[in-house]
Amino acid sequence: MNPCELVTLISSLSCAISKTFSAEEISILAAVFTQLGDSLATILAAGELGGRKDED
Repeated sequence: MNPCELVTLISSLSCAISKTFSAEEISILAAVFTQLGDSLATILAAGELGGRKDED
């Protein structure tokens, strides 16, 4: 999947979610996905800093 296709997919999912869930549910989902992205970025950065790809 190229970057433009990925952006289109994410935008389409956002629209579908906004039509399906309440404002309160969307707020929770937004927070969950933000935390997920931040946690993944932290794991990658820590792995690069420590010179490891993954940790057991």
